Amino acid sequence: MGSYDDIIHLPHPNSAKHPRMPMSDRAAQFSPFAALTGHGAAIEETARLTDRRIELTEEEKTVLDEKLRLLLETGGEGMITYFLPDERKDGGAYVTKLGTIKKIDPLEGRVILTDRTAIPIKDILEIEIRTILGSGM
Repeated sequence: MGSYDDIIHLPHPNSAKHPRMPMSDRAAQFSPFAALTGHGAAIEETARLTDRRIELTEEEKTVLDEKLRLLLETGGEGMITYFLPDERKDGGAYVTKLGTIKKIDPLEGRVILTDRTAIPIKDILEIEIRTILGSGM
């Protein structure tokens, strides 16, 4: 005779105060638990690398000014590499944009391309002239 033979065939007790839990809720008790919600995203953000802004010499700035003026006067197309500050942390990234200069806004200190992209002049690192109207460079 087993030690539980006297109770093994008794009906399951039901509480008068607490209704039985539905099976779907019982299963939820054993679902995965993320104690540190958002922790993984925070670690990924911290690990994401950003570049530092490169400071140009006065001579390099003069060369960039000449290229900007040439592209504006001729309607040529250029590859402009500029610093784009990161919205969430120090630093940023260097991006390159192919375009034609529509105007230079000296009051705002920015270059406006024909596609309406506005690039702060102080953030421009390099300009590669691709084409000048009337010739293929």
